[in-house]
Amino acid sequence: MALPLHGEAPIAVYSTPIALSIGDPSGIGPDIALAAWTAREKHSLPPFFILGDPVLLNARARQLGLDIPLSVCNPDEAVQRFCHYLPVVPLANRLSDTAGIPQIANAAGIIEAIERATNYVLNGQASALTTCPIAKKPLYEAGFSFPGHTEFLAHLASRHLGRDVRPVMMLAGPQLRAVPVTIHIPLHKVPEELTTDAILETIRITEHDLRTRFGISNPRIAVSGLNPHAGESGALGHEDDAVIRPAIELLKSEGMIIRGPLPADTMFHRQALTTYDAAICMYHDQALIPAKALAFDETVNVTLGLPFIRTSPDHGTAFDIAGRGVARADSLIAALKLAAQLAAYHHGQKTPK
Repeated sequence: MALPLHGEAPIAVYSTPIALSIGDPSGIGPDIALAAWTAREKHSLPPFFILGDPVLLNARARQLGLDIPLSVCNPDEAVQRFCHYLPVVPLANRLSDTAGIPQIANAAGIIEAIERATNYVLNGQASALTTCPIAKKPLYEAGFSFPGHTEFLAHLASRHLGRDVRPVMMLAGPQLRAVPVTIHIPLHKVPEELTTDAILETIRITEHDLRTRFGISNPRIAVSGLNPHAGESGALGHEDDAVIRPAIELLKSEGMIIRGPLPADTMFHRQALTTYDAAICMYHDQALIPAKALAFDETVNVTLGLPFIRTSPDHGTAFDIAGRGVARADSLIAALKLAAQLAAYHHGQKTPK
């Protein structure tokens, strides 16, 4: 199963840059953003601009021993400047450079970067959105009312469209695309939150985006069970037959290529991975553990169900290594390349499957 992570996006998409939000500046967001630009030729990266604070980026570059020329500009100038300069669209809210120590005072700038980057994508000044990692706690302490990054993006999309938007998380790596139905909730709450309707909606959004964004004409979907051995015919839990199976049977009757519920412990070995295009899992770790175990540095977090392309690295802020020069930019590089490829297909250009 070849996933569109490493090929070059068609050159036409390069007429519009990718918007990159800086994330929490006390984490490794600035580090990996700077490193990605330095590796732009080696990895044939699409042009991008950073929503951030040029003073902070200059200071972090010096701290990391990097000589990176910045160009403060607007999004429309980013493609032209990207070859020789790192384009930075400055924020109204300044950011403090306290590597490794998150600051509540940075919350306004972090949120501004996400919101403005989203607006640039929605109004066509950017082809896609890639986001550097944020930490929820400092944002909550500053009054941020959304459970996380993805929910905030869904709110912004809903406000733009005038209707509700349901985001779906996908972890896309070289060998596996994995989608959890339930995400950031305690494990003991999963059975009560897991409904047939939620499973149906998640699978339908996934199947739709596999066709319309990944260019897979007839997606093959594998669905995990919740309990060990997919419930063992009810001996190890009733949810597999009572909640998951009805969703699968309905979608199968509608013509979808779908299998399950399958025992999760046999879904992710090498041979099994060749039999489907996406795995639908019932909870967060059931999806993310195999995705990250198979390709931690190359896996990309993709948000499905939005009216725009959004990707991000599959890791967090890593405050403990921020500013030390050891953070790897591999996942961000993969996220930028996948964003360009998905945007190319979204705009009617052929992209690898």
